[in-house]
Amino acid sequence: MGFTIEISKFAPQFSLPGVDGKTYALKDFTAAKAVVVCFTCNHCPAATGNESRERAFVNEYAPKGVAYIAINSNDLAFHPDDSFEHMKERAKRLGFTWPFLRDESQMVAKAYGAQRTPHFFVLDAARKVVYTGRMDDNPHDGTQATTHELRDAVDALLAGKPIRMPVTEPIGCNVKWRGKDAHWMPNSLVDFR
Repeated sequence: MGFTIEISKFAPQFSLPGVDGKTYALKDFTAAKAVVVCFTCNHCPAATGNESRERAFVNEYAPKGVAYIAINSNDLAFHPDDSFEHMKERAKRLGFTWPFLRDESQMVAKAYGAQRTPHFFVLDAARKVVYTGRMDDNPHDGTQATTHELRDAVDALLAGKPIRMPVTEPIGCNVKWRGKDAHWMPNSLVDFR
């Protein structure tokens, strides 16, 4: 069995604390035509290099009925700057207008099979996974990106068309899993035993 949730599977539900003091659940976004779930963190150069594109994406797609949710699941043993307090500071400094949630137990990241930061999941109106992977081919420098897989997937979904490339390889630092080596990457759920 692969680690990352498969296309067409229902997205796992969650309830997580946000940096704004609220608790968010996937079911809170029932009015959205689509939901983008992004596993990210505070320190990874790919995640921080993606910040301006993240904001531009939300500004463009929120009016179209697309909800955007960012989740930080990293274990703090490797990167204390991924703490909830640092998340609050980052969200305030950068003016996040979307939920930025803390997955302390790492159960949500495991349920989705998040591999890297950032790792995106697009959910349709039924909350089935229709895309998983990267935003584009250069998270470090958007001016050098030659692809736009996340936008392509959301545009196709909103237009009622098939997603040409539903799975891409996420680019970034690996998720920092509790009890594992800092560079450990799971190949399957069996690896967690």
